[in-house]
Amino acid sequence: MNNNMNNKTMPLTAMLILAAVMLLAGCGKSGRTLPSANGSIYECVVVTHNTPYSAIAAVMEADMPCLPQMEPYFNLSHVEQAAFDDFLRSARNVLIADTDSSRYTQVKVHFSRDNWSKPQAVCRIQAPDTAAFAAWWSTNGTAVRDWFVREELARQGRFLRGSTNKQAREALQRNMQCDILVPEDYMLLKDTAGLIWCCNSKGPVRRDLVIYSYPYTDSLAFTAEHLCSKRDEVMGRLVSGSVQGSYMGTEYKHFPPQVRYIQPLQPVSASAAAAAPSFYAAEVRGLWRLYGGEAMGGPFVSHSVLDYVSGNIITAEVFVYAAGQKKRNVLRQAEAILYTLEKVRNEE
Repeated sequence: MNNNMNNKTMPLTAMLILAAVMLLAGCGKSGRTLPSANGSIYECVVVTHNTPYSAIAAVMEADMPCLPQMEPYFNLSHVEQAAFDDFLRSARNVLIADTDSSRYTQVKVHFSRDNWSKPQAVCRIQAPDTAAFAAWWSTNGTAVRDWFVREELARQGRFLRGSTNKQAREALQRNMQCDILVPEDYMLLKDTAGLIWCCNSKGPVRRDLVIYSYPYTDSLAFTAEHLCSKRDEVMGRLVSGSVQGSYMGTEYKHFPPQVRYIQPLQPVSASAAAAAPSFYAAEVRGLWRLYGGEAMGGPFVSHSVLDYVSGNIITAEVFVYAAGQKKRNVLRQAEAILYTLEKVRNEE
């Protein structure tokens, strides 16, 4: 690629998830010094008591979408409650499923952070019997999995604040009046009006971050067709391979991109929200490939948001090239950058 890629019960509602995410103050018991959490990113210890583990694993270990090879959302370790010792309690992600008719009359769920280590995410599900648990999990299991994913993304986002590329961030603030935590090891490749391109090409894995803006016209701008069309237009013009005439495009035939609408990345006023579409931010997740050149490709994720002040859509995308390598963790680490996108407000 040029800059060449050859640089080799009760449903778990959204309100419940939001309440759990807002428990930022619950970082361990007051006065305690917690040990560092153990385990790698996207690993989870599942603790069960009279609860079918296979149903949990089917959701938590499901294949993550839009990767060129099969990789699960989480790598799981399973242990019965009686064997849940001090070492396992310090795992970074813990899911506890406790079924006991003598103690519970209905399904209850509790989310917490930093119970036994830091940073740690813990979800505890209590059910009176296996049928009640199975019914609740079939409806809410993916929401629990998504909560753990967001916890991992949030951890990475906090890590990013330690060292960022000041030059790239200043260019972004100057050109698009927004900011994003560009990691320090990402090099600024392109700085033009309405487009910033940064890259980390160190080692066997390449990570790229592209932020671009364009005018918002109407609500059709946030349809899957328009978002992907705009992506092909921008990335096809920006990224090429070593073969003349090659260009980056989206893979549609075998792995069609997925689009979903996500929570706002920043608050908006009631008046602005009333005049805007019912959604505010869209995520596109898919695979890219080089057309007319080398057999190269990989996963990408983008967030597109409406800037009510400028009337522009701002899209931030990360894409990864990692031939022969697993890509889940690399993509997720890069994806965390997108959640740091925010509007810069002039103090004039």
